[in-house]
Amino acid sequence: MKEQESENSGAQASEKPAGPPQDLKDMNDLVSLAKRRGFAFQSSEVYGGINACWDYGPLGAELKRNVKDVWWRTMTDRMDIEGIDAAILMHPKVWEASGHVAGFSDPLVDCKNCKARFRADKIDLTQFKPGQCPSCEKFGTLTEPRNFNLMFKTHMGPLEDSASIVYLRPETAQGIYVNFLNVQQSARQKVPFGIAQIGKAFRNEITPGNFIFRTREFEQMEMQYFVKPGTDEDWFEKWKAARIQWHLDLGIRKDKLRFHAHGPGELAHYAKAAFDIEYLFPFGWQELEGIHNRSDFDLGQHQKFSGKKLEYFDETVKERYVPYIVETSVGCDRFLLVSLVDAYRSDGDRVWLQLHPKLSPYKVAIYPLMKKPELMEFSDKLFNDVRKKYRATTDEAGSIGKRYRRQDEIGTPFGVTVDYDTVSNGTVTIRHRDSMAQERIPADKLVSYIEDKFENWGK
Repeated sequence: MKEQESENSGAQASEKPAGPPQDLKDMNDLVSLAKRRGFAFQSSEVYGGINACWDYGPLGAELKRNVKDVWWRTMTDRMDIEGIDAAILMHPKVWEASGHVAGFSDPLVDCKNCKARFRADKIDLTQFKPGQCPSCEKFGTLTEPRNFNLMFKTHMGPLEDSASIVYLRPETAQGIYVNFLNVQQSARQKVPFGIAQIGKAFRNEITPGNFIFRTREFEQMEMQYFVKPGTDEDWFEKWKAARIQWHLDLGIRKDKLRFHAHGPGELAHYAKAAFDIEYLFPFGWQELEGIHNRSDFDLGQHQKFSGKKLEYFDETVKERYVPYIVETSVGCDRFLLVSLVDAYRSDGDRVWLQLHPKLSPYKVAIYPLMKKPELMEFSDKLFNDVRKKYRATTDEAGSIGKRYRRQDEIGTPFGVTVDYDTVSNGTVTIRHRDSMAQERIPADKLVSYIEDKFENWGK
């Protein structure tokens, strides 16, 4: 009996933070956690890896699925947005019309001394003199800039000649534009309306890096909203507000987000206006999402190159026009990285991911205090009840404190301990990840308790 009392008190032992919570300071700490806990591994690691390509492990795959599900529901739960899934390989004329064949390039320079390669427009001239290599810091050893097209080429069919060249798409948006009328007519949508898509894109980046921030294979979550010319500026402002609120609603801290307006030197040739939502990473402010007023450039170009009319006919006023487009484009992998960076906390004693429950790979962890038949039986039943509603896991190995720490590191919001009091009176101890507070609740009320906490998260 004394052993049981001792173990029960351990389940409800109070925890005190070792110090005030600290944010992530070194990206290497996150990369280490990601590998240790199964969020992400370097692609082909057993062969030494391949640069700027990453594989998502069990928890990373779950987190990424959650990110995509939340974005997809946000977009397609609206009556004015339809979803599509366009092919990765498209007619090569698509990329001529879009300007990617002629102009989708970065200025590349090489160091004659150490052979390193850089984007000329990303060398910080406040730290390095013109011509100075940022890697070996030799003066006057960089080559003259030359354009480097970022699209991956391949061949379709049995012959590898110029007529068989196709490209791995560098963005998903063009698949939406060429399907504008197909979607509008089949879904019987009226302008204004949007088309959403999540899909893979590929860019042969010169200087990828910072873990999964910039990779050569990535996934985009894009929505193109088609509007009547003259209403585009109002819709642009509405989507700016909606998109930054989406990040805030998922727990991303307001002081880590900002808008960056594209000035005349940055504005893309197709854009009437453009803003980036930027996030403050440990390596500085960087783009997270783009909101662009693309005018009628895209549909106009595809209409010109294809010879097919891509106009919308407004029945109410008997008017025909090429719609303007307001684009929202966020990298799935990049938002996933932001969610991990923003959630990372340490206090000197423990590390935890303060993830929003909508994103957490697991919502609940069930702990039988000891591997005793009566505790295991109750724990298994509780686990099966909870996972009907929420993604859950069990953890039976090691002390209860070690189990808490493991789940903290992967961002599980709640831990539930089954002990001998559970068997005798039907209550369990529930522990809160962020505060480490513990309370005793009836086991049969656990699902409704969690449901209430999730619905009121952050309030």
